[in-house]
Amino acid sequence: MGGKTKRLLIIKKIISSTKVGTQDELLTLLAEKGYMLTQATLSRDLKFLKIGKVSDIEKGYIYFLPDSGEKLSSNNIGIPNDSFPTNGFVSLKFSNNLGVMRTKAGYANSIASYIDTKAPYEILGTIAGDDTILIIPIEGIKPKDIKNALVMIIPDLEGKV
Repeated sequence: MGGKTKRLLIIKKIISSTKVGTQDELLTLLAEKGYMLTQATLSRDLKFLKIGKVSDIEKGYIYFLPDSGEKLSSNNIGIPNDSFPTNGFVSLKFSNNLGVMRTKAGYANSIASYIDTKAPYEILGTIAGDDTILIIPIEGIKPKDIKNALVMIIPDLEGKV
């Protein structure tokens, strides 16, 4: 997995598990995990991840992930368990730079819709059948980049793609 992708995943994990109030505090936590960055790079990463701040009784304001308040589940998308979308994932293979994701029957449309909604830069779009998704990358994007983009939007795919 690429350095930037790994760093972005670490930032997401830190913010989802720790109350972080400032960029300096986040830079210190990242340094403890071996990521030495400048404030400017961190600022770009926070913008890329669409991380915002919310009021907190203890710290004043803390960072939050934009999706942290919305848990995808059977209640709002019709999939039968809370581990969507990974509970339907079967495999991912590439032909040149086109990705073909296999899913359990009936899952492809929901997973493709989720990928398209998140709209990672690397992915131009998807086409879904019942159990297969064609992932079409932006010109010049390699399969490794597609895998990293998928892990960024669906962290449970780490180690599966």
